[in-house]
Amino acid sequence: MELLPKGANFVRAKTLWEIGLHLAGNPATPYGGNRDMAIAVGSGSGAAFRPWLRLATGSAILAEQVAKGDGVELAFVNPSALLTQAHRGVGLFSAPLPLRIVAVYPSWDRFVFMIHPRTGLRSLADIKAKRYPLRVSVREDPTHSTLVLIDQAFALHGFRLNDIESWGGRLLLCGGPADARRLEPLARGELDAVFDEGIKVWLDEALAAGLAPIELAPAEFDAMARLGWRKVSLPKSRFARLARDVDTLDFSGWPIYANASLPEQVAYDVCAALAAREAEIPWETGTDGTVLHMGRESDSTPMDVPLHPGAARWYREHGQKA
Repeated sequence: MELLPKGANFVRAKTLWEIGLHLAGNPATPYGGNRDMAIAVGSGSGAAFRPWLRLATGSAILAEQVAKGDGVELAFVNPSALLTQAHRGVGLFSAPLPLRIVAVYPSWDRFVFMIHPRTGLRSLADIKAKRYPLRVSVREDPTHSTLVLIDQAFALHGFRLNDIESWGGRLLLCGGPADARRLEPLARGELDAVFDEGIKVWLDEALAAGLAPIELAPAEFDAMARLGWRKVSLPKSRFARLARDVDTLDFSGWPIYANASLPEQVAYDVCAALAAREAEIPWETGTDGTVLHMGRESDSTPMDVPLHPGAARWYREHGQKA
């Protein structure tokens, strides 16, 4: 398929897309601000636009809107574990939501609790028991999925991230995982801890600064797994400064999901659209960069939510093994 379908209407649509992408991508816009986009496919031939299919990026709790069928038919979330929470009705969600996966964008990642040994902290329980005044780098977006994970883990011991400040500690906030507001104080030895994902862009720097990953206890891993957070390995083969492989929590996969009631043919057509535009998708380095990968379980596409029947049919018909 051509990069741009023929016709003046698609020139206009592409122009609007570029405007939206630029405005949403303004680096001055804070996290939690106008950084997400919704795309509506429909008819603008009358006095009012009639949407047929609306697709959006956003936080995990956007799943509530998708489940209600209220203005968004498909949403895109990071990571897979939060869609699992919506499907199970745990964690952020009080009841199971009728959601199904259409595709999972391949993204390999881990969440790591990194703490400097000088603190004497060897576990999450130690943070609470010692009421340690950590200087810890975390994300500034209050809705960020990492903060959800942190508070769900800390809740196992009866405390929250903000309690660290009440003990005399500091939350050093940053935007992206490689924000200078993290890397610069890390290099100067001013951080006691980093709790985050996006490890390919900051973990080596944290290890070089003397921080080390702490492993959860078996009971903690079990409790987090019930919430959808898989226990996985942080491998020394990827990070040479690690002393050994370490067990941690999975932060992989970006599901595109829909209400289970989405017509089967629509889900099928979405998969076909991904395949037609496969060469235009900005695939993460290190993944195989194919649409067929988006429909199967792998270390970069964890799938604890069923595929939508229309998506499952498309993958099956195009060579995906059951």
